Amino acid sequence: MDVAAEAARLRNAAEAKPLRLPVNRRIDDRHRVRTEDGLNVWFTIQLSPNSRISEAVFERDASRPTDVECRAWLRELLPDREADEAPGLPDAPVRRFELFEVLPRHEARRA
Repeated sequence: MDVAAEAARLRNAAEAKPLRLPVNRRIDDRHRVRTEDGLNVWFTIQLSPNSRISEAVFERDASRPTDVECRAWLRELLPDREADEAPGLPDAPVRRFELFEVLPRHEARRA
C-alpha cells in the first residue's frame, strides 16, 4: 500500500468535510483506510470557533500498532507538525494521536 497516497486521500477528505464542534468529539468513519496487514487508520479534523483538532487513530485486532508504522502515517497525515499520543491502556490495540491548534482570528471567524 502506498502510505503517502492513502494518507493524502484521508487528509483531503478530512479537510473537505471537517466535523464542527461543539459536539462530542468523535472519529469520522468516512475517513478510514485498512492496510493489507490489518491496520485500521482513521483521520479526522474537528473545528471549534477558536481551534482545530487533527486526530489520527490506529487500530489492529491482533496486536498493538507499532511506533514505526504510526509515525510513518503521521508524517504523511500531518506533514511538518507533531501530534501527541493520547493516554491509553498499556498494550491496547488502539492508539490515538492528537494535534490541537489555535486558529488565527481571521480563520476562527470562518470556522
